Amino acid sequence: MRKPPNSYGLYGFRLSSCLELPCGRAPGEGPPDVEIFSAPERFFRKAAASERYGSASWYHHAPLADGSVYLRWGRLFEFLVSADGRRIACHPLADGSAEAFHTYLSSQVLSFALVKQGIEPLHATTLVADGAAFGLLGSSGHGKSTLAAAFLTRGCRLLTDDLLVVRPDGAGYRAFPGPARIKLFPEIARAVLGETAAGVPMNNLTPKMILPLGRRRYCSTPVPLRALYLLSYPGPRAGAGLITLRGLSERRAYLALLRHCFNTKVRDRERLKRQFLAATELAARLPLKLLSYPRDLTRLGNVCAAVLADLEK
Repeated sequence: MRKPPNSYGLYGFRLSSCLELPCGRAPGEGPPDVEIFSAPERFFRKAAASERYGSASWYHHAPLADGSVYLRWGRLFEFLVSADGRRIACHPLADGSAEAFHTYLSSQVLSFALVKQGIEPLHATTLVADGAAFGLLGSSGHGKSTLAAAFLTRGCRLLTDDLLVVRPDGAGYRAFPGPARIKLFPEIARAVLGETAAGVPMNNLTPKMILPLGRRRYCSTPVPLRALYLLSYPGPRAGAGLITLRGLSERRAYLALLRHCFNTKVRDRERLKRQFLAATELAARLPLKLLSYPRDLTRLGNVCAAVLADLEK
């Protein structure tokens, strides 16, 4: 007999899965927003044959004629997301760890399902202080997770790392929790968290680790979103020694939100229209500030103090 599926909660969505997922159980009862299931290799053969990248590519992304999307990362795992975003088929391959599988599933893969269901996630690492959330916007390599780790040492809790889902809540927005983990390079984990990097490598192309977080450092409930901070590019100007916070105009905030959406692969007309509307509303209703600071680990405490003081204004 098939094992009955478990019901999980992630980003404010109810997930149904026979796979064990490292996220909290969904409260209450109700139909799933997304069904996640394991499928054999033959289930993916037709989709894999139609993808347009060579077999040597690390990342494979292929929109299919029926509206579904085929995804694969090297020899780690492959996925098929249905046209309506309601079902995700999974197939681990030879070289992927369970932790890496869960990380890619709960961010990149699930983002396709969210977008297909009309949700516009942001590329942000989000923390909670004094019962409210604040997000760090930035492209990969801009230091979101490193700065988030510094906030964790100052009593803040992680709400989500990389993918942020928000929903209107009265005059503002509410932010929803992602997985209880953070991705850090081993040397950053040791220097900032003061711990050994007891995590698992994301893949064989990077030393970056996946580190699980306990209850003390993770927030599992949705909270009001107070502000967003756009991290400056970590170049020479960011290393000038000054920590600055500058409010962005509504126009610049709108452009920043568009640049830092999560999942840039889906570009159909309806998705772009929805993106523009979501960014317009967020820019009008939520403070977004440019945060510039030196990329010096010894200065991270001062950066955290500046942001937390700004949130109290």
